[in-house]
Amino acid sequence: MTRIDGARRDPYPREAMRRLVDPRSVAVVGVSERANAFGSRTVANLKDFDGRLYQINARHADLAGRPCYPDLASLPEVPDCVVIATPRDAVETVVRDCAARSVGAVLVLAAGFAETAKPENVALQQRLVEIARGADLRLVGPNTLGLVNYATGAGLTFSGMPVRRPLAPHAIGIVSQSGSLGFSLAQGVERGVSVSHVLTAGNSCDVDVADHVAYLARDPQCRAIACLFEGMADPTRMLKAAEIAWEADKPLVLYKIATGREGARAALSHTGSLAGSQEAYRAGFARAGVVQVDTLEALVETTVFFAKAGRPRARGVAVIATSGGATIIAADKAELHGVPLPQPGPEAASVLAAEVPEYGSTRNPCDVTAQVIGSADSLAACTGALLADPLYGIMVTSHAYAYESATVRLPVFSRAAAANHKLVCNVWAPEWLGGPGSRETETDPHLALFHSMDRCFAAIKAWHRRDDLRRIGRDGAARISDPAAAARLAALLAETSGTSLTEREAKRAMALYGIPVVEDHPVATAAAARAAAEAIGFPVVLKGESPDVLHKTEAGLVKLNLGSGMEVERAFQEIIAAFDAMASRPAVRGVVVQPMIARGVEVMVGARHDPQFGPLVVVGLGGVLVEVLRDTALSLAPVGRGEAEAMLRGLKGAALLDGFRGAPRVEVATLAEIVCRFSELAADAGERITEMEINPLICSGRRIVAADALIVKGGTHG
Repeated sequence: MTRIDGARRDPYPREAMRRLVDPRSVAVVGVSERANAFGSRTVANLKDFDGRLYQINARHADLAGRPCYPDLASLPEVPDCVVIATPRDAVETVVRDCAARSVGAVLVLAAGFAETAKPENVALQQRLVEIARGADLRLVGPNTLGLVNYATGAGLTFSGMPVRRPLAPHAIGIVSQSGSLGFSLAQGVERGVSVSHVLTAGNSCDVDVADHVAYLARDPQCRAIACLFEGMADPTRMLKAAEIAWEADKPLVLYKIATGREGARAALSHTGSLAGSQEAYRAGFARAGVVQVDTLEALVETTVFFAKAGRPRARGVAVIATSGGATIIAADKAELHGVPLPQPGPEAASVLAAEVPEYGSTRNPCDVTAQVIGSADSLAACTGALLADPLYGIMVTSHAYAYESATVRLPVFSRAAAANHKLVCNVWAPEWLGGPGSRETETDPHLALFHSMDRCFAAIKAWHRRDDLRRIGRDGAARISDPAAAARLAALLAETSGTSLTEREAKRAMALYGIPVVEDHPVATAAAARAAAEAIGFPVVLKGESPDVLHKTEAGLVKLNLGSGMEVERAFQEIIAAFDAMASRPAVRGVVVQPMIARGVEVMVGARHDPQFGPLVVVGLGGVLVEVLRDTALSLAPVGRGEAEAMLRGLKGAALLDGFRGAPRVEVATLAEIVCRFSELAADAGERITEMEINPLICSGRRIVAADALIVKGGTHG
């Protein structure tokens, strides 16, 4: 997926992408008398194409019953799209011919370009990019399996592909950086999934997954987008494409691969992809409203669910099944994902009481027993009553057996769902994965098929979360801190020497943004330290000050809870001795006396500059334990109040903020405001600050103060 550097054209040109994805005419260069050749297989995949198809072969007048043309110049029109199925060494000449003829788009099937990392092949790919951009020509590949538009029958690929079928209103589009996996996912068509497009990218030297997502976001044939994503050199393009999907209210469901160290290395050798910071990707996608799944198996079924589900009409979920075990699993997974299962209202409860035998259960989850399931009228009464209940926005059932006796129940669920403008999720229990009832569920617009109760409730939770985001809007709050702070920060950074600021300098920067910081009293002697401590009032803290020591506690430069003048003088001498004992003596700026802040909840807020995403902000609980517990939330800077509060509330230890075991409650709104101000500092600084941190922020009620601060300026450090 390497994108070679160069000036980028209009990022999402609609008409140029239309000529690629929805061409009216296609030419295939490289057709052959060999039926298994890439060109011949591509022509075979275009047998149902609604547009005009041209074969290019100078040695044959016709092939496979179709006429051949000797070259592009001989065609009766300029084709929208040209599929180049020649060997690698002939590709550049064909691309030049396409540029000269003002062709709209080309697909290069051949491999052996930049993905090999050989300089001569990288240079060849670079020349293709320069030719294409100079002619306003969109280029897919090289090293691509191509794409399919099932709405028009444009099978621009040599790969095996499902045959064209009529599209349903809930058709999904598939976008994949991996061509093989993209076409594997497309085989969902064979079990009833309606797929509008399969768009793969290959080396992405021009057209990439972001282009494909942006195109599908505006395509009426596609109701939701499934995206298999590895990474890209400029991830902000993908975030912009996600924004376009959000603005179109087109659900984008994404599975990010290459998340581990070994996976990232594999991606580099696989297609030259640059796998960036996984946490940053997740934070960026969350802000853009992307639905993220954690397994390949969840990608298509979750996307189909979103394509069928519409907007939630209520948050409650009704569960109905004949298996007590299935209802227990449903309850477990609902609790795991935080999905409510409220009890039926009076009207629904009355119907259930009349229809369900005493050995069943009328509570939610409802075990209606085989007696109800065996009667279409009883089943219709129960499902209709539950789906009509305003407490419920969706129903979950378990398909126990892949037999016709179970398949005949599906229309009962479907009719009840349609009548109430809701959806029924059918969780497939049989090991006969493609047995009777599977296709019927998949093709029904009112039923959603899941192969896991866990994935079903995960999808429902994501459905609720996305709706929350649409209803309340994403956080675009105005700036909190003084806009003039940016210029003052720049001046402060310019006047400080070295690669890092002292704690006092770092806190001066924080204070510019309205972040409350503990007061500092610099001293040069033990006597001065004692005098300062007596003026402040005991207990106090002493800290050695040096821009060369980033972690003072580990170096023995921090002395806490000093309760007398004698303790202060002794602590001063110990700090100076610690400086003297260092193998490479740092620059010493003296010692600082601070008041000892009373105990409270300790919060860490930090930021680092990511070369792909820019400044990232992280919050966590625990002070020194934050690295051990790894209970953190991350977002792109700057963040607004709502997002900051959601980050804090989403921490596993968030209960500490609410006054755990008698401690005073932390004013979370005040803490969130400090996080916002900190994020604005990070955004203003940009790459001039490599990383910065307040650790800890000591929080007790409304009193929140930064007890320590660290800022490392742009550049490397040890």
